[in-house]
Amino acid sequence: MGGGGGAIGVTGLNEEDDVGKNEDENRWPPWLQPLLQTSFFVQCKVHADSHKSECNMYCLDCMNGALCSACLASHREHTAIQIRRSSYHDVIRVSEIQKFLDITGVQTYIINSAKIVFLNERPQPRPGKGVTNTCQVCERSLLDSFSFCSLGCKIVGTSKKFRKKKMLAETDGSDGEESINGIINESARNKLQSFTPSTPPPTVVNYRTAKRRKGVPHRAPMGGGLIVEYY
Repeated sequence: MGGGGGAIGVTGLNEEDDVGKNEDENRWPPWLQPLLQTSFFVQCKVHADSHKSECNMYCLDCMNGALCSACLASHREHTAIQIRRSSYHDVIRVSEIQKFLDITGVQTYIINSAKIVFLNERPQPRPGKGVTNTCQVCERSLLDSFSFCSLGCKIVGTSKKFRKKKMLAETDGSDGEESINGIINESARNKLQSFTPSTPPPTVVNYRTAKRRKGVPHRAPMGGGLIVEYY
């Protein structure tokens, strides 16, 4: 009976993961993942002799890789977008991508007087001093009004699997912090007790050794010697 229950539990988790995966896939257009995985600014193999053979276009209908300007002749009735470069990273203009995709939460930048967004994450070794907001996925420094540094990070950061993993990590961190605080408090109490002096035992008085009253000397009435009398 116990083994069957475990199997059912594992099956239930797998089904839940499959449902979450399907939801994530249906949330985004089918061309987005292939777009983010495409290598741009390479020479077109079909039109290598053309002076515009650099591949910086992408067809959202065909999803068959990067295209050069000469390739567009075969995609006249299709929707194609242009990819640009900034600091060796692929970007796209906001005015172009927002027609087909919700980019809410993705930080925008101004390049050549045009707003752009980055396609993929750009990991940062460590956030700069005074940074109060970072990308939820790669921890790159962001302005306070944004949550992701790129389209790729938004896909990951809004997935059900990522949110579940982050929630578990935060819960484990909270439990660990409470445990550490408990240990520190217990250690502090022990140290406090060790530094607190104990009540000294009552002093035993030996009345036999108590200081006696000093004798008062009296002169003998007939002789010249002293007689000390004690009372």
